[in-house]
Amino acid sequence: MPLRICFIASEIAPLAKTGGLADVAGALTKYLTSAGHELRVFMPLYRQIERRGLDIWPVEFLSNIPLQLGPHTLRFDVYTARLPGSQAMVYLIDAPAMYERSSIYSSAADEHLRFLLLTHAALLCCQRMAFAPDILHCNDWHTGLGPLLLKSTYSWDRLFQGTRSLMSIHNIAYQGVFPASLRADTGLGAAESMLDGGELAAGQVNPLREGITHAHHISTVSPTYAQEIQTAAFGYGLESLLASRAPALSGILNGVDYQDWDPRQDRFLPLHYNASQLGVKAELKQDFLQRAGLATQARSRAPLLGIVSRLASQKGFDLLLTALPELLRRHDFCCAVLGSGDARYETFLRDLAHLHPTRVSFRSGYSEEHAHWIEAASDMFLMPSLYEPCGLNQMYSLRYGTVPIVRRTGGLADSVQHFDPVSRSGTGVVFNDYDVGGVTWGVETALRWYSHQSLWRRLVQNGMAQDFSWETQVAEYVSLYEKMLAA
Repeated sequence: MPLRICFIASEIAPLAKTGGLADVAGALTKYLTSAGHELRVFMPLYRQIERRGLDIWPVEFLSNIPLQLGPHTLRFDVYTARLPGSQAMVYLIDAPAMYERSSIYSSAADEHLRFLLLTHAALLCCQRMAFAPDILHCNDWHTGLGPLLLKSTYSWDRLFQGTRSLMSIHNIAYQGVFPASLRADTGLGAAESMLDGGELAAGQVNPLREGITHAHHISTVSPTYAQEIQTAAFGYGLESLLASRAPALSGILNGVDYQDWDPRQDRFLPLHYNASQLGVKAELKQDFLQRAGLATQARSRAPLLGIVSRLASQKGFDLLLTALPELLRRHDFCCAVLGSGDARYETFLRDLAHLHPTRVSFRSGYSEEHAHWIEAASDMFLMPSLYEPCGLNQMYSLRYGTVPIVRRTGGLADSVQHFDPVSRSGTGVVFNDYDVGGVTWGVETALRWYSHQSLWRRLVQNGMAQDFSWETQVAEYVSLYEKMLAA
């Protein structure tokens, strides 16, 4: 039976993206819609959204809507557009004072207010649309107050009588904490008493904690991460709360949108290939090496290691400061890196490329085209993360025949199986320890297997046979929604 879902997220690809949340929000809403479910999808109308080619129009009965949040008198309009590449419609909350800013996120004093507005606006729009959602699906701290608002401020409206709330955690490290002195901004009124007393005593409000506490169910983006966040090492102070709610906590691995990430039809590549056409992949590699300035006669036969990542300690770059120069000294391979982030890692990679101009290529920033080229051209792909809620690049790599080298954590552990050269089963290289020795072992293991052509071909083809499609993962979300409604 089709479900009615109110879906709220701070970013949705391809309209606005800073990380994996946008990819998940864009793909999940796309595939839920194509499966016949009725969605109302809400996000802010940021200045950064590219309007050219976007068929966007105002919703006449959703204009100049007033909202009082504490001392703040706000008004917003609503526009709607079809999510590019999808049949899903997205409702864009237009409040220029809140969303016409130089970046999607900021450290401004009113950052909490920007997303409280989004959350309230979604519920107010449902009311004015007479849309009674079966599921209120909130994503990360930005919409963390949604479940509490549903059971307090908006509980008077019989429209929401049967609504169940799902709080999805994409990265628990970000919790959106703001001062308790601003708690009136939540719009809870007398229901402020329902806010966590411990947090208030500490002088703060923690939106993600409130979402976990008050949601009917909690989900996160991989089964292993669902277990990890119940421990002190990965729970970021919320582990005890999550452990107490373990029966209502599910881990669903993110899917891959193979319409965008598939070497058989990649729009950024001049040539396409499948598991039986690996010669084409080799041609793409030579093309990439030439354009990246890495092509010499010796280099053309060397393996290419790819990295596409946010440059942060969470992603393992503190290990690469030591490991990568030594690996380059001891072994013959090339390395192509795309990413931006911490200045010290950018400086390190820029210096490394200057020191090894025919072996290391570093491009600062993000380019969708360059990311696709690295996935297609590389022989192996490195993700030595300290923690990784899900990760997508390892799953992209598998489809592109690019062997992932990953640490056993979160979604990396759930999506990559360590290869056994004897049985020839497995899909990549998986190491356990978060240290220089671990990542060095991982890369050296891959380089050793690469030197055995038939072994490497089998490993590549094992990976390319994996299926992490959103069609499969959407079915898991629908099953969870139905379970929530039956409870």
